[in-house]
Formats: sequence, C-alpha cells, structure tokens
Amino acid sequence: MASICINEKLTDDELRSILSKLENDKDREIFGLVCKRWLGLQSNERKRLAARAGTHMLQKMAARFSRLIELDLSQSVSRSFYPGVTDSDLAVIADGFRCLKVLNLQNCKGISDKGMSSIGGGLSSLQSLNVSYCRKLTDKGLSAVAEGSQGLRSLHLDGCKFVTDEVLKALSKNCPNLEELGLQGCTSITDCGLADLVSGCRQIHFLDVNKCSNVGDSGVSTVSEACSSFLRTLKLMDCFRVGNKSILSLARFCKNLETLIIGGCRDISDDSIKSLATSCQGSLKNLRMDWCLNISNSSISFILTKCRNLEALDIGCCGEVTDAVFHGLGAMETEMRLKVLKISSCPKITVTGIGMLLDKCNSLEYLDVRSCPHMTKSGCDEVGLQFPDCCKVNFNGSLNEPDVLL
Repeated sequence: MASICINEKLTDDELRSILSKLENDKDREIFGLVCKRWLGLQSNERKRLAARAGTHMLQKMAARFSRLIELDLSQSVSRSFYPGVTDSDLAVIADGFRCLKVLNLQNCKGISDKGMSSIGGGLSSLQSLNVSYCRKLTDKGLSAVAEGSQGLRSLHLDGCKFVTDEVLKALSKNCPNLEELGLQGCTSITDCGLADLVSGCRQIHFLDVNKCSNVGDSGVSTVSEACSSFLRTLKLMDCFRVGNKSILSLARFCKNLETLIIGGCRDISDDSIKSLATSCQGSLKNLRMDWCLNISNSSISFILTKCRNLEALDIGCCGEVTDAVFHGLGAMETEMRLKVLKISSCPKITVTGIGMLLDKCNSLEYLDVRSCPHMTKSGCDEVGLQFPDCCKVNFNGSLNEPDVLL
C-alpha cells in the first residue's frame, strides 16, 4: 500500500482548523516545527507576541507574523535598558504590523513624538496603546495617534508629565469610542481638559487621574454626568481639590460605579459617602479612602451594611474610626463578600471589632493591620480569633499587598 503524505491531502484551511484546536502556545510552536509549510501557517496565525528586538529583528518578525494583533515591547521598571525601543523601531512597527490592535510600550524611555507620529500614520486599526512612563512624549505625538488611530479604545499615559489638555481635545475630536484612559501623574491635566474629553468621548468606563493635582470637583462632576451610563472605575488618589461635590455628583449620576479611589482627598466627609453607598449599593466593589480624615464610624458602617457586593475597602489612617463600625454587622442576614480590608494606622480598632467582622465574613483573603497597637499577632492568638484559611494578615509589612486598590 502506497504511503500518503499529509501535506498532499490537507489544504491550508484544514491545517488552520487543526492549529486552532491547539490550546496552548507550546503546542502551537511544536506544530510549526513539522515543516516549512506548517511553520508558515503557524506564523501567519499567531496573534500575540512579547519581545525585545532591534530594528533588523522587528523587520524579520513583521515578515513572519504578518497578522499579529497584539505586540508587547514593554520594559520592567527594574530591568529597563536604554534606549530600548527607538523611533526607528516604531517606524518598522507602523509599516510592518498593519493589523496591530494592541501595542504596549510601557517604560520605553527612548521613544519620542517622531515615533508616535509613525504609529498614528501607520496603525489605523490600533485600539489599545500603553505608553506609560515614556517621558519624552508630548501633546504633538499623542495627538497624531489620536488623529490616525480613531478606533482607539484604551490609552494609558501614566507618568507622561508633558501631556496637557491638548491631548484630551484631540481624543475628544477623533476617538469617540474611547473607553479606558490612564492619566496618573499627568499634573498638567485640568478640569477644563476633562470637560473637553467627555464632550466627545462619552463611553469612558475607566478613568485614572490619580495624582493629577489640578483636577477638582468641576471636572469630576462633568465626567460623572457625561459618562453616567458607562463609568465603572474612577481613580482620584491625592487629588486634593476633590471634595463632597464630586462624590454627590457620582452618587447622582453613576449608579453602576464599581471602583472608586479617593485616598488622600481630605475634604470628603460622611454625608456624601453615605449618599454614594445608597446609590451604588448593588454595584460598588472596591473603595479606597485612606487619609480621608473627615470620615468617621457612621459612613464606614453604612458602607459595610449597605454595599452587599463590596470586596475591597481601605480606610487606613482614618484615625477616628473605632470598633463601632462593625456593630451593625450582626443584624445582616447574609454573609459579607469582603476579601480585602486595610485598616493600617487606625489605632482605635481592636481585636473585638475584627472578631465581629469575622463572624459575618468568611471570604476575607487579606487584612492589613499595620500600626494598629491593639491588633497584634499575640493579641489575636490570645482571644482565639479564627481567620479564614486563605486569609493573610499583615501585622508588620512583611506581606505583599494586593493591587486591587492601587
């Protein structure tokens, strides 16, 4: 009986169908080792790639992975190298990876506006771009991206300190489908810029303006009204101009809010937080309000009893909070879903209060009690506190913190 060559019997489409059924990247790589034909098919079907490569290697990669959708060239903070990715590399990417939708260039310190102009001119299908901590970038290059990649849905500019309101105007004019925007540490962003942004981008569901010191009540109120149906995550850490007006606006318009970061917003007080808890009682999952010094037992107790889906809460350094915040938990009919609780530097909370919490919460995974003099390991052992098996208790800072509230 004559032998049968599989390459003579199977078409490219049939081989692609076989390849699509391989679940992990290792099996896909092995598929490509069979022969040049199979390698070509495997290369053309590859959608994601993470690499560190110079211009010459990028050209080879573009020829081989012509249908690539996601490219990750980011560098870690601790192991970044200079110049890393350059403007010449971005020109190759813009010319060779025409199908690219996701590009991660975080911590690529060598790129400038010239490279961003290449991206804007060549990657019209781009939907997600991360250039956080690419510190040379200015409004000119990022506006070119907004004009050329008008399908952009996600843009992260954290730490790009030369960015101003002009970028927000360009996004508003050209990118109506923008959903996720990271501006942490972009200190030149103002309330006027946020107003310009949401005049055209009304589908924002994630907005990070942590440490944007020129953002205040006016900007937050405008965003909350314009994006009321979509906003799910809002980060305002250390925005000292943000106060009760912002929280009341969120309570009024954003009833589907899931994550709110207001750590360091020291003018926020109990009444506005209670309004927020009432409006978002079914949606709120993550709330960070450390260093909100006007917050007391009444609003935190209200949150714990009202927000039935709450999973993470940070009230660190709210020094007036006591065990009384947990008194109302005994009347709750259902178990709490709280997984993360941070009460560091709350000296009036004791093992008694945490005992009340544990009676109603078997889901706790992380408890931060650093600098709580009445919450020591020996004290917990002495009274027989029983933490859930999966719970890590941070008594002295030796444990890594979960990033859910960052």
